[in-house]
Amino acid sequence: MSSIKKYIINCIKSLDPTLFICTTLLSLISIITIAGMGDVGPRTLIMQTAMTVMGVVFTLVIANIDYHLIIDRLWIFFIIFSAALLGITLIFGSSGLNIETANKSWLKIPGINMMIQPSEFVKIALICSFAKHISLVGDGINKIKHLLLLAIHAGLIVGLILLSGDLGVALVYMGFLLIMLFCAGLSPWYLLGLGGALLIAFPTIWTYFLADYQKERIIVGFNPELDPLGKGQQPLLSKQCIENGGWFGIGFSNDGDYVLNGASHTDFIYSTVCEKFGFFAGIAIIIILLVMVVRIFIIAYKCGKDMGAHICTGVAAILIVQTAENIGMCLAMVPVVVMLRQVHIRNVHTYLLRLEFMIRAAHSTRECPTAWQLSARPLGLCQRMVPSRHLLSERQIRRQEAMDRMRYAVCHGIMVDVSADCRVLR
Repeated sequence: MSSIKKYIINCIKSLDPTLFICTTLLSLISIITIAGMGDVGPRTLIMQTAMTVMGVVFTLVIANIDYHLIIDRLWIFFIIFSAALLGITLIFGSSGLNIETANKSWLKIPGINMMIQPSEFVKIALICSFAKHISLVGDGINKIKHLLLLAIHAGLIVGLILLSGDLGVALVYMGFLLIMLFCAGLSPWYLLGLGGALLIAFPTIWTYFLADYQKERIIVGFNPELDPLGKGQQPLLSKQCIENGGWFGIGFSNDGDYVLNGASHTDFIYSTVCEKFGFFAGIAIIIILLVMVVRIFIIAYKCGKDMGAHICTGVAAILIVQTAENIGMCLAMVPVVVMLRQVHIRNVHTYLLRLEFMIRAAHSTRECPTAWQLSARPLGLCQRMVPSRHLLSERQIRRQEAMDRMRYAVCHGIMVDVSADCRVLR
C-alpha cells in the first residue's frame, strides 16, 4: 500500500501545475454549462463528468512514462497505424449521425451505438512521429531531400483525410504541421513559396477538386446570411447567443437561443457559455487557453534540441489552430469545420489531458538534461533559449550522462543498477 501511495504522490508531483489547473478549469466550465442547459438530458452531464474523471486518472497513470522509450521504438508503427486507421475509415466510415455531408470521417463501434472520429486519435500519433522525424533531421531541415521525406510523411496522412472528403480537418492538420516545421527552423522562404503555389493553384483546386457541398460550405461559412435557414443557421444562431449574453449572461438555469442549436453542447459550446455567463466568461476561456499555449511554448523553449520541444510545439499549434477556428465559427466568421448534431460530447478535459501527457513527458527533459543537450548548438525558434556552450570531451560527456541517469533515478524513485555509472564517475 505504501508503494502505491508513493507512486500516486510521484505522479501528482510530475504533473505540470499550470496546465493541470487550466484543463481543470475548462472542464469545470463545461460541466457547469451542461448542468444548466435545459435541452440536454442528465445522461450528457453524467458522461461529461465521468470522462473528466477518467481523464484525470489516465493522466496520473501515465504521468511518469518516458516518452523516449515509446516514440523512439514505435514512431514508424505510429505512421503505419495512422495510415491503416484512416484507410479503414475511408472504406467503412460514414459522415456521422444526422450529418448531411459526403465525407467519411466517422467509424461506428460494432455492438454499441457509438461513433468515433479516428482523425482525433491520429492527430496525437502524427505529432509524436513527426516530432521524431524532425529530431532525426536536425539542422538539415532546410535541405531538399529532408523536406521531401517530411512532406511524404505528412502528405500520407493529410492525403487520406482529404480522400475522405473532410477538408476542414485536413486544413487543421496542415496548420499545425506547418507551425511545427517553422518552429523547428524551416526557412520562411519555403512557407512563402508554398503559399504562392497554393494561391496560383487555387482556381484549379476550386474548379476540379472541391465538391459542390464543400464550395457551398466555404462560401456560406464566410457569409452565413446567404443561407440563413440552411448551412448558415448554426453560425448565425451561435452569434446571436453571444450577443444575447451581454456582459454578464442570462444566468445559469435560464434557457436562451442556444436551445435552437443542435450542437450547443459540442462544437458551439463556446457560444452557450457566452450566452449563459456573459462576455467575461468568454474572455476568461480565451485567457485560459492563451496561458496554456504560452506555458507549452515555454516548456518547448526549455527542452532545447530534444524531440520533446517538437512535441510541445505540435501540441501548442493544435490549440492555436483549433481555438481560432472554433471561436471564429461561433462568431460566424469562418466556415464550420464539422457540423455535429448531437453526435457525442467533445470532452475538453479528456482531450487536453491526453495532450498534457506528451507535454509532461517532454517537460521531464528540462529536469534531467543530457550532456548532448548541454553541448548541442541551438536549432530553430523553440530552441533558441539554450545558451551556447563549448563542446565537451568524450569523457566529460560520459560522466555527465552518468550523472543525469543517476539524478533521474533519484528524482523519480526508480531502482536501477548504477554500478557501471559509478565506475565512470571515478
